[in-house]
Amino acid sequence: MRQPGDQADQADQAAAGRDPEAVSKFVEGFAAQLVEAGMQRMPSRVFAALLASDSGSLTSAELGEQLRVSPAAVSGAVRYLSQQHMVSREREPGSRRERYRVHSNQWYEALTNREAVLKRWESALSDGVTSLGADTPAGRRMAETLAFFEFVDEEIAAMMERWRVHREERFGQG
Repeated sequence: MRQPGDQADQADQAAAGRDPEAVSKFVEGFAAQLVEAGMQRMPSRVFAALLASDSGSLTSAELGEQLRVSPAAVSGAVRYLSQQHMVSREREPGSRRERYRVHSNQWYEALTNREAVLKRWESALSDGVTSLGADTPAGRRMAETLAFFEFVDEEIAAMMERWRVHREERFGQG
C-alpha cells in the first residue's frame, strides 16, 4: 500500500502538478496559523494534512507517515478534532482500519456546534446577573457580557444562514 511521502505517492503528486515539498510546506504553515489561533499543535497538523489531501480522508498510518509522528499522536489529535466536529471517523469496508475525513463543510459544522457552548455561557451569565444583582457594578458588567453573547449568538445564526445560501449559489448542493 502506498504511503504519503513514499516514492509512488510523490510521483502521484508530481503527476497531479504538485510539488510534495510545497504541499508539506503548506500543511506545516497552515498548521502554524491554527496553533497561533489557539488550536493544539498536533491536531492542527492532522487537520491541515487532511484538508490538503485530495480525498479529504487518510488513515492513521498515512497521517503518521506524512507527518512523521507516532500512531498515538495521531490518535490523540483525531480524538480532539472529532470532539470539535472538525473530522469524522469512518471504518474502511471489510477492514478494521479507520479513515479520518474532513468534510467540505467542516468550518460550518464546527462553528454551528459552538452554539451549545454559547447557550451554556448565556445561562451561567444570567445566573450571575441574578446572583450579583442587576443594579450592582458587577451585575451590570455581567449583564453587558450576557448581552454580548446573546448578540453574537444571533449574529452567528444569521451569518450561517447567509453562508448556506452563498455556498449553494457558489458550489451547488453539497
